[in-house]
Amino acid sequence: MEKLFVRFATLTAKVAGKPWTFILCLAVVLAWAVTGPIFSFNETWQLVINTGTTIVTFLMVFLIQNTQNRDGAAMQAKLDELVFAVKQADARFIGIEHLTEHELDAILAEVEARGIAVHEGKPARAIRGKPGKRADDISAEQPARASPKTGKAQDRTKA
Repeated sequence: MEKLFVRFATLTAKVAGKPWTFILCLAVVLAWAVTGPIFSFNETWQLVINTGTTIVTFLMVFLIQNTQNRDGAAMQAKLDELVFAVKQADARFIGIEHLTEHELDAILAEVEARGIAVHEGKPARAIRGKPGKRADDISAEQPARASPKTGKAQDRTKA
């Protein structure tokens, strides 16, 4: 059921973002507006567009949110892998999306201050706080993993 919903949500998000979808929705609204004089602009005529747009909006919120959640999680996983793979990267950045708003604000302020200093020609410095580990150090601490082809353990430091 979940895979079916994921496929449906992804397809809906893709279709909703197309120019032809906008044109179709615009045509529906124009057709509704043109029929106003035919129905004497009565309450039922107004209720049709209000109910239709409310239902579509309500359902689209959940479908698009599902797609955004998956895209965001995939992006975080990719960024975490890049931080892990880059030898000079500070591994404390892995998983920071799980910190509180206050903790993230403090990190952002430090990163922005470091960026301003670099643009002013000052040397880059580490983010203040507890000492970070480099990706090399974490990699060395990880147990060796088996190669899918040979089944033998691989050295993670030789990537």
